[in-house]
Amino acid sequence: MAEHTAIELIGADRPGLLSEIFAVLTNLNCNIVAAEVWTHNTRAASVVYVTDHDTLGPIEDPQKQTAIKEQLQNVLKAADDRRGVKTDFSVGLTYTDRRLHQMLFADRDYEGSNDCSANSELKISIDNCVEKGYSVVNIQCHDRPKLLFDIVCTLTDMQYVVFHGTIDSDGPNANQEYYIRHMDGCTLDTDGEKQRVMKCLEAAIRRRAAQGLRLELCTTDRVGLLSETTRVFRENGLSVVRAGVTTQGDKALNSFYVTSMSGGPVDMRSIEAVRNEIGKQMLLVKDGVPKSKGSSHTLSTLKSALSLTSLLRLQWERFSSNVSLIK
Repeated sequence: MAEHTAIELIGADRPGLLSEIFAVLTNLNCNIVAAEVWTHNTRAASVVYVTDHDTLGPIEDPQKQTAIKEQLQNVLKAADDRRGVKTDFSVGLTYTDRRLHQMLFADRDYEGSNDCSANSELKISIDNCVEKGYSVVNIQCHDRPKLLFDIVCTLTDMQYVVFHGTIDSDGPNANQEYYIRHMDGCTLDTDGEKQRVMKCLEAAIRRRAAQGLRLELCTTDRVGLLSETTRVFRENGLSVVRAGVTTQGDKALNSFYVTSMSGGPVDMRSIEAVRNEIGKQMLLVKDGVPKSKGSSHTLSTLKSALSLTSLLRLQWERFSSNVSLIK
């Protein structure tokens, strides 16, 4: 998005945070043309694409950039935040979802994750195949779109090379197996290294896992739309745990996953109050998340997202040649 300015944000998650971020950008005459927001393990990360309201182009004024950065940092700061906050203008061309994984990984959001071996929904194990010199990562979890993408990106960012893989989808469940080595050719030989990889993979899978109720907003785009929408959410006791913002021409196509302020299920009376204020024809309630179409859907998602030219199969040799194309 060369015609836009990309702003990367990361800090402690809290109810109303997204509303405050969008309000700051609106007050500074920024048009929000796209955004992706993830929350996981008390942390929030976002990549927001904005334009200057006056020029309709990227934010190039150094003084305005400084004002944006300072005010967003003030919003993100929390008294008990030991990890600190980050507000940067991005100049790279990294795929947005990949960048969010990198940001949360660098922020160590995987620390304090639950033991996946004790979780009935998600099981991750790592064993060594001594005779062939690989470490074998086995993952069993609920299948969903972009699951393969999330796993492979995380392994790549952790400096592991995927040589072989087997993917099987059985109804709503996925079973994935990867044969990996570290980039220096070594396998995962210590329990500490295996535990770290399992925690990081668990975090990567959970970051995109749907929480809460999905709301979709489709209306004519205008300055302040997101600020007003998220303010209405906050005032009615809704907390946004994930969001995707896009614009197509003069249309805004936005999705929000919302919970109660405590992170629990939403009160449908609050949803009705929000819809009455925003407009029932513009704000729709969606039951759950888009259903996965199985392995073929997930594989096509990875192929599209990483711009691979070779055909991905359910079982492949030297997958590292494809993974190396991730940039």
